[in-house]
Amino acid sequence: MLLIYRSLTNLLYPIIIILIFLRKLNKKEDKLRYKEKIFSSSFNVIRRKNKKLIWFHAASIGELKSIIPIIKYLNKNNYKYDFLITTTTLSSSNLTRDEFKSTNNIHHRFLPIDVHFIIKRFLKMWRPDVIFLVDSEIWPNLILLASKKKIPLGLINARITNKTFKKWNFFSNTAKKIFSLFDFCLASNLETKKYLQSFNARNIFYKGNLKFFKKKMSRRKSLNDKYLKKNRFWLAANTHNGEEISCINAHIKLKKEFKSLVTIIAPRHIHRSNKIKKLCEKFNLNTQVLDKNDLILSKKEVIIINSFGVLTNYYRRAKSVFIGKSILKRFEKDGGQSPIEAAMCGCKIYHGPYIYNFKEVYNILNKKKFSNQIYNSTDLVKNLIIDFKKLKKDSNKILLMEKLAKKIFNDNIKCIDNFLIDAIN
Repeated sequence: MLLIYRSLTNLLYPIIIILIFLRKLNKKEDKLRYKEKIFSSSFNVIRRKNKKLIWFHAASIGELKSIIPIIKYLNKNNYKYDFLITTTTLSSSNLTRDEFKSTNNIHHRFLPIDVHFIIKRFLKMWRPDVIFLVDSEIWPNLILLASKKKIPLGLINARITNKTFKKWNFFSNTAKKIFSLFDFCLASNLETKKYLQSFNARNIFYKGNLKFFKKKMSRRKSLNDKYLKKNRFWLAANTHNGEEISCINAHIKLKKEFKSLVTIIAPRHIHRSNKIKKLCEKFNLNTQVLDKNDLILSKKEVIIINSFGVLTNYYRRAKSVFIGKSILKRFEKDGGQSPIEAAMCGCKIYHGPYIYNFKEVYNILNKKKFSNQIYNSTDLVKNLIIDFKKLKKDSNKILLMEKLAKKIFNDNIKCIDNFLIDAIN
């Protein structure tokens, strides 16, 4: 199977070049650096001979955020290391630049496509001493070539869903061959630990999900702070098609109890914003689609967020949040969006019964009474009425979440430190 994979990726290489070039034309790739993914002449290697190079690969924003604190810790406490960070998306490259712009030993590159001769050249030119793959970034050619070169391989915050497990298990011998090549695995949940064991992975640890650990967020002022402060509001975050009607029904029921009420809807896919606005207007709700840096207009009762990167501002100010992709039956097997950021901001979180992708995270939050499961808009309204009658957020929630996050980070970093001592020194 691995031979077939190698042959197919080699054959598809010319087509992949064309696809990446088309993505560049559509502004989905960096207009200058897109060549890093497909041509070894653009790898732009910066490698100091007297330094050990640790390579971290994270797919995009979420995965990258989970390892930024690790890289900062290692860089602060181990001056002998250089770091290579690879990602696949524009947004993650921008985040890396912003986070590490003042350091000269941390370099970002886009991950080359997993074609055998391209990856072989990448490894030869960069010569990493250790490789860490993050989350579910399993690239067979990279893993096989790194193992052949005897480069220690780690898998950090590993995540294998039941759906992914079934796909890998269809080629169980191949899966066992690939996962057995990892020298070290940090699972993000107990289910993943079990799946890694079944694929013969070695040195598997579970110390909690690293996505719990986030740097302290500055309390930046927002243009709409005054409006939110003088109005009672709640937030529906990461909603999917079909869930907004429940939010609208909740808003209509809450208006009978509270005249001054604002419902903020942040859809997972913002291209649906105008469709949601039309749905709201069918119920005669005064609605605004809010672009970045827009001011909320007076007397608007439903606000639809139409920009990226602003959710944190609303989490900081909201007491109550509904997290989407959780209330409809069709999400039974792949439901759930991350509630971690909302929890870190001290929000009371509500979710439907379909939270498969984050069930262990929600188990923790439910036990600590940071979140509640609801089944419909009636359940949501009952809980929101109770929340609205409270004067302010429970600041103890933020302290407890910070304490939990710190423990998870310390336990994970201890495992990584021990692995690096064996792998490098």
